[in-house]
Amino acid sequence: MLLPPDLREWVPAEDIVHFIIEAVERMPLPRDAFYVNHRGTGSPQYSPRMMLALLVYCYANGIFSSRRIERATYRDIAVRYLTADTHPDHDTICTFRRRNQEAFCKAFLHILKLAREMGVLKVGTVSVDGTHLDANASKSKNVRYDRAAQLEQQLRLDIDELVRQAEEADHDESDDGQTLPEEIARRERLLEKMEQAQANLKARAEAKAAAEREKYERKLREYEARQASSRRGGTRPKPPENTGPQPTDQANLTDDDSRLMRKNRRAEYRQAYNAQAAVDADGSQLILSQHVTNCASDAGELEPAVHHIDPNIGTPEAVLADNGYVNSEAIERLENAGFDVYIPVTSEDGNNERRYDFRPPKEKKKPKTVSKPRLAAMQTKMRTDEARQLYAKRKQTVEPVFGIIKSVLGFRRFHLRGLERVSTEWSLVTLAYNVKRLYALMGTAMG
Repeated sequence: MLLPPDLREWVPAEDIVHFIIEAVERMPLPRDAFYVNHRGTGSPQYSPRMMLALLVYCYANGIFSSRRIERATYRDIAVRYLTADTHPDHDTICTFRRRNQEAFCKAFLHILKLAREMGVLKVGTVSVDGTHLDANASKSKNVRYDRAAQLEQQLRLDIDELVRQAEEADHDESDDGQTLPEEIARRERLLEKMEQAQANLKARAEAKAAAEREKYERKLREYEARQASSRRGGTRPKPPENTGPQPTDQANLTDDDSRLMRKNRRAEYRQAYNAQAAVDADGSQLILSQHVTNCASDAGELEPAVHHIDPNIGTPEAVLADNGYVNSEAIERLENAGFDVYIPVTSEDGNNERRYDFRPPKEKKKPKTVSKPRLAAMQTKMRTDEARQLYAKRKQTVEPVFGIIKSVLGFRRFHLRGLERVSTEWSLVTLAYNVKRLYALMGTAMG
């Protein structure tokens, strides 16, 4: 009889799995930091640390589906070694992944603290950027508000007709009556989706109206304060129109938190989320903070990206971002908080201009001018040689990170649905990237 092999002998000493196991074991995470089954029923539970290490290793190696992770526990030697030759099923893996965002965030912070202790992370200059990642939903499942109301009426008529046919079939002995209940149930499920879509659009319109009302009241107070002082000027702000959902507003029947987005005017619309990251621009290229939004624009995401950087790992001095983040109010608040912000106001600022422009003179666009004092000051700042030299770090720090996540790790779409769960998965992806990057930095330092 053959004895089972020692799996440790089959895993190379330089495999990242050893680093992941040791890093997870040393994380100061109490057991209550993880979601576990507190009912005490069912099969014996797997170690939460083992499950965390399993997800980090698989995501770092491009294995994202819970079914593929389950399959890897049988086929991948390093995964079998990590799980001690146990085999969590895909439902257990998916549940653990959905419900442990807090643990992922704590592990994310621990890896950054470890990198700081090793001397490879020095938080000084950070680059902020975002990328659109496909949602686990099809854009063909979007329905307009006016169309949803029409479909709701049609479905109600169809259900009434099918119920009438079912009642007639009860008196017809030649008809087994099996297909009609299934058709009724299918239309009832679709009717529920149409009702939910309309309710979601109404709630979204109410939230938007409340935000516009708050913005109007703030501008009105500022206007009245100017009128009361000697600095009179400006026009009285107009109150927002208190309207409900527009006929063209759309909701997705599969994942209503996702939105139609496109990279630029020449790109196609995709059902996606906007994943944000702030990256260390001083050499390590580690992700310092991350979050997900369903807003296609980056204009309101600079402050969350900067403020989500934990002060325990350091406070950035300079912040680099592209002109998609231009927001005079956000820039002013960040600068008042002590951050040195570098954002090209137009495409001619910073390093976005062409060094050699081969276009005919008639095709060249005139440089844009800005009227807001804060943006005008930023435009002047970005045209200095010092700003250009510092801003050059942005492209070579944050953009390669998204390239690695998409091309090396192979993560191009989310596997969970809903903004909360998508945020959980993005925290896991960025954690896996940081672990992989830190392991590479360790090898470089030791080599």
